[in-house]
Amino acid sequence: MKQTEWLLCPLCGNKTRNKIREDTVLKNYPLYCPKCKQETLIDVKDLQITVIKEPDA
Repeated sequence: MKQTEWLLCPLCGNKTRNKIREDTVLKNYPLYCPKCKQETLIDVKDLQITVIKEPDA
């Protein structure tokens, strides 16, 4: 069975409602945290999470 991990909020470190496997690939995924009520754009590849910084308008 493939390894699974909870996606953690990059802002507060709390568990979100999403799990990823080692073969999961996400691009421009809007990750919502129920604890801090923030939404963050992320990329995921090989269980590595990268936060996408949006330029301020």
